[in-house]
Amino acid sequence: MPDIEPFTIHVPDPELADLHARLARVRLPEAETVSDATQGIELNRLTALLQAWRKHDWRAREIHWNTLPHYRVRLDGLDIAFWHVRSPERTALPLILTHGWPGSIIEFEKVIGPLSDPVAHGGSVSDAFHVVVPSLPGFGFSERPRERGWHPGRTAQAWACLMTALGYERFGAHGGDWGAVVSTELARLVPERVAGLHLTMPSASPLPEDRTAPSPDERRKLDRRDLHLADGYGFGMLMGTRPQTLGYALLDSPAGLAAWLGEKFAAYADDRPKTGGGLSLAEQVDNIALYWLTGTGASSARWYWEAMRWVPRSAEEENAQPVTVPTAVSLFPADPWPAARRWAERRYRDLRQWNEVDRGGHFPGLEQPELLVSEIRDAFRSLRQSG
Repeated sequence: MPDIEPFTIHVPDPELADLHARLARVRLPEAETVSDATQGIELNRLTALLQAWRKHDWRAREIHWNTLPHYRVRLDGLDIAFWHVRSPERTALPLILTHGWPGSIIEFEKVIGPLSDPVAHGGSVSDAFHVVVPSLPGFGFSERPRERGWHPGRTAQAWACLMTALGYERFGAHGGDWGAVVSTELARLVPERVAGLHLTMPSASPLPEDRTAPSPDERRKLDRRDLHLADGYGFGMLMGTRPQTLGYALLDSPAGLAAWLGEKFAAYADDRPKTGGGLSLAEQVDNIALYWLTGTGASSARWYWEAMRWVPRSAEEENAQPVTVPTAVSLFPADPWPAARRWAERRYRDLRQWNEVDRGGHFPGLEQPELLVSEIRDAFRSLRQSG
């Protein structure tokens, strides 16, 4: 059994001094020649982000994050960092939450308390979870891989080993973005151990014939996916083909890293004022600073290179890898990869719950934490006793 050791977040003073020196002398280009974000993150948006970063108090955030039990464990030759918060409730269900890119474990910071101690947050004893939040390989304080092969499948295997090391034979899994891919693979890998699966971005693509006579809702979703692939996914193609080239800039320039991540924080969040306005500058800077101070700009980009060589190439290939674990899906309206239930039912063979909420985007744990908690609780009320 691997040794689990407490891990305290503490960045050395010289690294913080170097960051502030770099932020003080950033070199920015002239403004874009359009009045929107079609050329990328706008100069005024990036300028505001950098101003917020210069005022960011990393030490205060360290103190806060270190109030959550944080550990590292060696899995398959790699040190993996994770939060692990046990519920005070004896009947709590273990639940592993997996983030994606450009996010981090910070996506789940606001939901850990309500999930692990529901009674203290207006919930029921029966809604309690023991919460496990690992950083993906090459993200955050998890070790950066030095060899090929750390794709979603290998990561899912590591997650199964992590839950074993924690003494959890049976557990639930939640994820969005790449976290949904890892969670889906975890359910395929050890279905007898996964009590239920909750996703905010299911791995469910349309078949070619779905384009011939889609419903109005499916047509809207097809159009959104097509637009994202044509006009919003260049970052994924670059990281999936030349992550090392990009990585040099992400490790050397805080402005470059802020622009690369900040563009997607803006594009993928529900920024409507009536729904909360998306991610705050402080929340964006927390994530960007985590990438910078852990030096994971390149390694997180290489995740795409690995994943693109592992994921199914088509909807047909996806559906040939079915998921039999009871599954629930919550779709948030600003997510760039919407799915239709009909597509998902082909792969997730026991789809118990499908809910399309009215607010939130790609980062629901930050944008709409109370809503995400409610969705997870509702999902697992029916899934806990499954199997």
